[in-house]
Amino acid sequence: MELKNMVAMVARTGRQLQRYNKGHRQIVGCIPYRIKSNKGKNLEDSLEVLVISAQRKGKGMLFPKGGWESDESIKEAALRESIEEAGVFGTVERILGKWLFKSKSNENYYEGFMFPLLVKEQLDFWPEKDIRQRIWVSVPKAKEVCQQPWMKEALDLLVNRLESSQTIEEESV
Repeated sequence: MELKNMVAMVARTGRQLQRYNKGHRQIVGCIPYRIKSNKGKNLEDSLEVLVISAQRKGKGMLFPKGGWESDESIKEAALRESIEEAGVFGTVERILGKWLFKSKSNENYYEGFMFPLLVKEQLDFWPEKDIRQRIWVSVPKAKEVCQQPWMKEALDLLVNRLESSQTIEEESV
């Protein structure tokens, strides 16, 4: 059975399966993206990313992310968080990087891993549908609304990677 058909309508909760490295909780997330028809357009004009509202009101927009649990691979965790928080399913691509960041609400530090997620399907119902908004935006708009500096850095890495692969494809034609 495909993963998207097995999506529980309840997000995972609790910390008993959370992974830690040197006392830092390990967080994984995705930058969900899609490329509209880019014939005659540059990448920035055709690339859209999906941002979601933070759970706490007034905390802005961000990319789906959450705890990496001990019973899943890092890519499985990234896909699970994207399904739970944003209701999108797709291909988790090669890791963009790892960041150490401080919580905005307390003194804890986290180790965050981000992946690109090429979206194949947007679900109508997902576990956090009632508590989050999701919006497809341009890269400049994502940088404007996302309040996490490490996520903005991951977005820059994604854009650079996609531009490099686009250049390679054009050169091989």
